[in-house]
Amino acid sequence: MSRIDFYILTEAGESARQVFACRLAEKAYRLNNSVHIRTADGGLASRIDELLWTFRDGSFVPHEIIGPGQAVEAPVTIGSGGGSNIASCDLLINLSPDIPVDIAAFPRVAEIVSSDEDSRLQSRQRFAAYRDQGHTLETHNI
Repeated sequence: MSRIDFYILTEAGESARQVFACRLAEKAYRLNNSVHIRTADGGLASRIDELLWTFRDGSFVPHEIIGPGQAVEAPVTIGSGGGSNIASCDLLINLSPDIPVDIAAFPRVAEIVSSDEDSRLQSRQRFAAYRDQGHTLETHNI
C-alpha cells in the first residue's frame, strides 16, 4: 500500500497548488528521489513544465513531459496519463482530480489541496477513497 500525504494549503486557487507541486518536486529531487507530476490534461502539463523553470529564482529541477510508453530519462517527469514507464518513481504528485488506477505502484503520493471549497470537496472524496483502499494517510497543514 502507498503512503498518501495530503498537503493542505492556506492559499486558494489552482496556481497555489501548482507552485507547491513545483516546490515539492524540487525538494524530492534534491533528496535524490524520482518524481512524476500527474496532471489532468496536456495543457496543465505544459504549464507545470514552464513553472518548474520559473517558480523560484535560482531553482533547477531537471524535468520532461512524457507520453504513454515513452522512456523516462529525467528525474522529474510530467504527464497527463498513467503508465508502466513511471511506475518505478519514488513520488507521485497528483494534480489530477481523480485517483490513478495504478496508485499501488507508488510508495508515496502527494495530494495538494488549496483552501477553496471545490478543492477541499474533491480532496475529501479522494481521502475517503484512499482510506477505503487501505492506504496510509497523512495530513500536513502548510
